[in-house]
Amino acid sequence: MFAVAMLGVLIAMALALVAAVRGPSVFDRILALNVFGTKTVLLIAVSGFLSGRPEWLDLALVYALVNFVGIIAVLKFV
Repeated sequence: MFAVAMLGVLIAMALALVAAVRGPSVFDRILALNVFGTKTVLLIAVSGFLSGRPEWLDLALVYALVNFVGIIAVLKFV
């Protein structure tokens, strides 16, 4: 069941990358990269649950914070 969820997250990540490449404006591309980062957090969390390693959730939270700060920094310069 969770392997299917992991596959769904990977497909959503691929679609976010396609949207980042095809985005008509810079803001659409930044939004697609933010979605990709969010899906990466979900992938880390599901992988940690599947492997029985709850400490991966801490890594997912750190990645989410870094992703948020990075997106805000990029938007400040754009």
